Amino acid sequence: MIPLTADIVMRITGASREDALRFLPFLQGTCKAYSITNPNRIVGFLSQIGVESAGLSQIEENLNYSVAGLLRTFGRHRISAEDAHAYGRRRGQAADQKELAIILYGGEFGRKNLGNTGVSDGWLYRGRGLKQLTGRWNYAACGKAIGEDLIARPDRLLLPVNAALSAGWFWASKGLNAVADKGDVAEMTRIVNGGSNGLDRRLALWEQGQGVFA
Repeated sequence: MIPLTADIVMRITGASREDALRFLPFLQGTCKAYSITNPNRIVGFLSQIGVESAGLSQIEENLNYSVAGLLRTFGRHRISAEDAHAYGRRRGQAADQKELAIILYGGEFGRKNLGNTGVSDGWLYRGRGLKQLTGRWNYAACGKAIGEDLIARPDRLLLPVNAALSAGWFWASKGLNAVADKGDVAEMTRIVNGGSNGLDRRLALWEQGQGVFA
């Protein structure tokens, strides 16, 4: 396994030195545990979680969407224009993040895609960890894998060790080592993010990471 350093983590995730040092031992353990051990796998993993976590600085989902942001980002099957205006951020009104999480990760979408069945599941199991793990199904499966009851204690994903391990668990559970071996950044992004959000940044960090191991 290639040993990680704070400088490597900073360059591939875009993290500050402080955040790189905070997560370094946990990223080392995660990479070892999930066979993220060659250059392509390390660069793929770190670049993807770097974007997902805003350079390792954000391990809890920020749902402070503006009305326009909600309407632009989510389809009407996820949130209606009426609800976007009622709960989104606008002049004189802060975003109601709890209500937004319940709407965006609840209903038919939440049941089918995330296993969210309780009224507040969208909020309880919102994005956390370096991957921004989301949904009851993912919390349950990840918790079983890392030895935590994340259904009863979802905030345990905010511990640096669990924030890193949950990202590694997701990576391995989706077969992303094989995708990274092929160097397919677009496919990695589709699996991690569900689309092409932040693809330019992910590509830039991938290229930067390749230079680290050249």
